[in-house]
Amino acid sequence: MSTIPGIKALVPMKGHSERVPHKNIRPLSGKPCFHWVMEALSKSKYIDEIVVNTDSPEIAKSATDNFDKITILERPEFLLGDMVSIQPLIEYDLSQTNGEFYLQTHSTNPLLTTETVDNAIEAFFAQQEHDALFSVTEVKQRYYWPDGRGVNHDPNVLIRTQDLEPIFHENSCFYIFSRETNYKTKSRLGSNAMMFPIDRLEAADIDDMEDFYWAEFLMERRLANKL
Repeated sequence: MSTIPGIKALVPMKGHSERVPHKNIRPLSGKPCFHWVMEALSKSKYIDEIVVNTDSPEIAKSATDNFDKITILERPEFLLGDMVSIQPLIEYDLSQTNGEFYLQTHSTNPLLTTETVDNAIEAFFAQQEHDALFSVTEVKQRYYWPDGRGVNHDPNVLIRTQDLEPIFHENSCFYIFSRETNYKTKSRLGSNAMMFPIDRLEAADIDDMEDFYWAEFLMERRLANKL
């Protein structure tokens, strides 16, 4: 395995959220929601800095008060608002930090573990074919196009779902890429990304209140050693 350099983790967080009010700091199983992923990153043996890009003084203070290796980037005015996509945020973070390799994740993936983060980093640096890596979850269910054609199966040949060829969902848990790759492609997926499958429960992502309740349920199960 190639020598693995220090990795900068990018964790963008807004103070405002539309579907789950204040979701980044909303208590989840006894802690602000974003603390869970910060703990996972903090324990990684490869991540040497966690960069929090935020417009919220409350998030910034909570991050610096509770975790080491934290760099706070106050979000500039031109990147404020709900309609800003992730790539401009990544480009800004890269312009404000020194590093060659980055892992970008979200505060809304509380079930993500340090073990998975480190395994993904090791997998990325153990190969040379792909210029980026992203997490996925395997899906074996029947999907259809709007006209009724099967996406991943033949509707005229009914087979068990467990026997279907899998398709993969980009679960947005994390992305690994280099500074050079992002500058060249303007994408966290690079030009030839490697898929890294993770467990679908660990990949739980909070977009709405139903997602929040589900993530909280899973976390309670984990804390009770039942997951």
